[in-house]
Amino acid sequence: MALAYLAWEQIFLEERVLIIGRRLERRILRDGHNPFELPNDEFMGAFRLSQQLVINIIDALRTSLQHKRTSGLSPELQVLVCLHFYAQGSYQKGLGGNSILNISQPSVSRCIHYVTEAINQRLLRKWIKFPMTGAERQRARENFAHAPQSFEGTIGAIDCTYIHILAPRQHEEAYVNHHGKHSLNVQAIVNSKLQVLNINARYPGARNDSYIWSMSPVRRGMEYHYNNGERQTWLIGDAGYPLEPWLMTPLPHYPEGTRQFEYTKKICKARNVVERFFGVLKSMWRCLSYQRVLMYSPDMAGKIVNACATLHNIRIHCNLPTLEDFDVIDQENNQDELLENQPEPEFDPALIGNERGPRAIAQRIQKQLMLEQFGNHRDGNNDQ
Repeated sequence: MALAYLAWEQIFLEERVLIIGRRLERRILRDGHNPFELPNDEFMGAFRLSQQLVINIIDALRTSLQHKRTSGLSPELQVLVCLHFYAQGSYQKGLGGNSILNISQPSVSRCIHYVTEAINQRLLRKWIKFPMTGAERQRARENFAHAPQSFEGTIGAIDCTYIHILAPRQHEEAYVNHHGKHSLNVQAIVNSKLQVLNINARYPGARNDSYIWSMSPVRRGMEYHYNNGERQTWLIGDAGYPLEPWLMTPLPHYPEGTRQFEYTKKICKARNVVERFFGVLKSMWRCLSYQRVLMYSPDMAGKIVNACATLHNIRIHCNLPTLEDFDVIDQENNQDELLENQPEPEFDPALIGNERGPRAIAQRIQKQLMLEQFGNHRDGNNDQ
């Protein structure tokens, strides 16, 4: 027995020495290669942000990422690992063996969790803000009024997109979307400059767009401002959303040359900005791409979506250029958008109570808009 015990102890010690040796090799490789010394185009290709911008983000997150252990990974390395995952959508094991970073898979996993949590806690609300004051909303209206594809009174365009996730252990059926895949249904509101005004990544894929909107704090805020006298201010959405005094939607199936057709054409062109945003977001941060699956719980996957949207706004604010291969990546994501642009189920007013009054008001606003802008066209409701 004593000899057998000594043999097992010897094997254990040898394995332990090998593990420590591999850790030392990784540390030597990692310390001998500084990602910040990469040429700017290579750094942007790997991390999607400039060196100085990454340094600024690290400084903002440092207190949340600083470890007490002297042997722990530095905040710099943690942020770079997480950004590389967001940008490339690689699996953790492959990312850990990357020659730029050289860390183990468990360390990659911890980095992604720590940095994602830190971005959600420290940067999300700073960089993604819905215009709530009168001055902010006036600026938002003016920005949309001067956009290449404008629509009077608009402060933002709203839509949802699917982000594929691993099938969760609890309530798995709730996350199956109408394409039969497990996903989150993520609602976004963006302005004319592709900046995110609001992101909601909490709902499973089986929930339709109108339900998510009915439960949204933004809807309550828009209704509050309307009831307090603010008129001629709304979001624009597709036909999957309910027509409300604070949310304008298209009028499909009207013949060409009618006011309704021209109105619908204009609102669809204006709200295309949110479709473009989803294409840009999934192209730049490929962990969200249609071809990828986020191998995390729904809660963690939603926080990753929030983090990528935050970084998107930072990129827009800093006027960072797109990647050279952006057009190719965008084409890959076209399949995603084509699948998602299918007709949504009709909105059920019972979801949020009796909406007959607000809908009637919204229809009058809609008719007034069509008269003011397309009064020289015939009324499609009079066509027989």
